[in-house]
Amino acid sequence: MTLRDLLDRAALRRPEAEAVVDGARRLTYAGLAGRAAATAAGLARLGAGPGDRVLLALRNRLEHVVAYWALQRLGGVPTPANFRFAAGEMRYVLEDSGARVVLFEDAAAPAVLDAARGTSVRLVYVGENRPANVIGFEEVGGEGGSGASGASSGRAPRAAGPSESDLSLILYTSGTTGRPKGVPRTHRNHYAGALAHVVQCGYTWGERTLGVMPLYHTMGIHSLTSMAAVNGCFVCQADWSAAGALALVAAERLSALYLIPTLFWELVHAPELARTDVSSVRKLAYAGAPMLVPLTEACAKAFRPDVFVNHYGSTEIYTFSTFPDVRLKPGCAGRAGVHAELRVVVASPERRVSPDEVVPDGTKGEIVASLASDEAFAGYWNRPDADRKALRDGWYFTGDMGYVDADGDLWVAGRVDDMIISGGENIHPIEVEDVLARHPEVADVAVIGEADEKWGERVVAFVVPRGPGLAAADLDRHCRESADLAGFKRPRRYVFVREIPKTASGKILRRLLRDGRYTEVGA
Repeated sequence: MTLRDLLDRAALRRPEAEAVVDGARRLTYAGLAGRAAATAAGLARLGAGPGDRVLLALRNRLEHVVAYWALQRLGGVPTPANFRFAAGEMRYVLEDSGARVVLFEDAAAPAVLDAARGTSVRLVYVGENRPANVIGFEEVGGEGGSGASGASSGRAPRAAGPSESDLSLILYTSGTTGRPKGVPRTHRNHYAGALAHVVQCGYTWGERTLGVMPLYHTMGIHSLTSMAAVNGCFVCQADWSAAGALALVAAERLSALYLIPTLFWELVHAPELARTDVSSVRKLAYAGAPMLVPLTEACAKAFRPDVFVNHYGSTEIYTFSTFPDVRLKPGCAGRAGVHAELRVVVASPERRVSPDEVVPDGTKGEIVASLASDEAFAGYWNRPDADRKALRDGWYFTGDMGYVDADGDLWVAGRVDDMIISGGENIHPIEVEDVLARHPEVADVAVIGEADEKWGERVVAFVVPRGPGLAAADLDRHCRESADLAGFKRPRRYVFVREIPKTASGKILRRLLRDGRYTEVGA
C-alpha cells in the first residue's frame, strides 16, 4: 500500500469530487492526479528521483498539495520545513536531510536563499516576485488550470512506483528540547496512518476539512491524506485567523475540524462565531496538547458535534490512543488506537527502564508504545543517540507521563522531564494548569518548577489574564478552594505574561519560560 495508490484510487473512484480548495482555485481528484503527474515529471527533470529528499518550505497552499502528491508518485521524499525558520534552522534541516531540491515561497525566501548559498541544491520558487536565477514552479509542470479539473497533459516517469517499505516522508519534530529530529515514515506507515485517522475520527465519504494545521506537522499531513482516503476535500488556510477559519467553515460547508486546542480556543472566543453558520461541522478532533475542561465544554456548546475525539499520538508513531467522546470524560486519552499497543511503565530519568516494568492501574508512569504498529517509525534520521534514548526492546518511550484509570482508560499527565519534585512530592504541571484554567479571568496558563533552597523545587504559574485586575491573591484563593488540588501543589509564585510560548502543535515550551523568554504584563 502506497500513497501513490491512495491518490490514484481516489481519482479513479470519484474523479469529479473536489480534492483541494485554495481561495478561488479548485482541483478535483482527476485534476489533482494530473497536476501531480506533470509535477513529478518536472521534478525528475531537475534530478529528483526515488528516495531523494525534496524540502518544502511552503504554507498550506495548492502548490504544496500538488508537490506533496507529485513526490508520492515519483518515489521522492517530501521533507516539509517550517516556512518561518530562520536561516540557521533552515540550513540545519537542509543539510541534515540531504535534500537535492527546495520548493519555497516569499515567506521562506530569505532563509532558504541564505541556507542554500554555496550548495548545489536546485531551488524552485512558488508565487510571484521570483528571485533571480531561481526556477519557477510553473516551469516544473506544477502550473495547470485553476478551474474544476486543472488536469495537465504531463506524464509521470515510466519507472516503477515506490514500494510500501520505501520512505514516503520525513517530518522534523517541533524540538521542545533542542534541535529538531528527522522522523522518516514509510509508505506503509503513512497509508496506515491515513486509514486509522479515518476510522478514529469517524470520517465518511466526501468529508470537508479545514487545512490549516501546517503540512510540516503530522496533524496537517494526516488531515490531507485522510481526505484522499474518503474522496474528501482539503480546504487550505495559509495563515491562521479565527475569523478566516469561520468564514471558510460557512462558505465551504466544512464538516470536520482537526486542530490543536489553542486554535479551538480562538474559534470559540471569536466574536464572529455568534453570527456564523457552523451547523455543517459535525466532527471535532484535537491533538498536540491537552484540552482543559473549560475549553472542552465551550467547544461542545459552540458546535454541538456528533463526534468529539481526543487524539493522542506523536510524529514517531502517529496514533497512541483515542477517546471517542471527550464530553463524557474531558481530557481522557482513552484506549489504544487501531494499530497501537500501549503500556505505562516506571518513570525514571536516572536509569534505563525496561518496557516490562509496568506499573499498576492508577499509578503514574511513563507511557510507552509498541513499535510493531503499522504506523510506527523505525528510528530517527541520522540520530543514533536519539534512538538509544527513545527505542528499547521494540517499544518507543514517549517521554509522557500518564496512568490508566479504573475503567481502563489512559490519562496523560505531562512530560517526564516536566515533573516537579517539591519536598519529595511529585507534582505534574497539567494538574495545576487544569485547576487554574477554570478561573474565569485566566485565558491561558503554564506551570513549571523552579529551584527552591528549602523545597528543592517550587511551583510557578505563568498566566495570561483575560483583562486587568487579576491578582495573584485571587488565583491563590481559587486554588485553595479547589477540591482537585492538594495544598502543597499550589503555585508559590505567579507571573502574568502576554502569551505562553508553544510549538506549532500547541505543546508548551517550558524551557523558554525557564530561560526567562516571555513578556510580563501588569495584572
